[in-house]
Amino acid sequence: MGYMTPALLWLIAGVLLIAAEVLSGEFVLVMLGAAALGAAGSSALGAPLPVDAVVFAVLGLGLIFVARPALKRRLQLPHELKTNVDALVGKHALVESTVDAHGGQVRIEGALWSARAFDETQVIEAGQTVTVMEIAGATAVVWAEP
Repeated sequence: MGYMTPALLWLIAGVLLIAAEVLSGEFVLVMLGAAALGAAGSSALGAPLPVDAVVFAVLGLGLIFVARPALKRRLQLPHELKTNVDALVGKHALVESTVDAHGGQVRIEGALWSARAFDETQVIEAGQTVTVMEIAGATAVVWAEP
């Protein structure tokens, strides 16, 4: 096996780090991989190994502490996307028929739901606006501000 130049070693390290990023998803390995590619470039231009190491360190630190946070902010999704009945919690509803601890009906975003009062002592008359506190099965548990 022939002698591997430092540029080739940096290139291999860079490609391996970037490929390993697929497993982590934290954008650290890809930043180090890009820094290794930068060091491969400096080595290919004839820089001595200590200069390559400095290029790697400066690029790596710069990418991790400057580019990575910006990239993560740009790609960040909401931690929890509420869907289906979870998305109804916190919504306002219109009482269609008197709601108490035992039952009633409300209209949430145009759909008619069975409902019961969150506070068992509340009796909420038709026409009032309530807040959906939770969905229990097919029943909206609602609360009206006193």
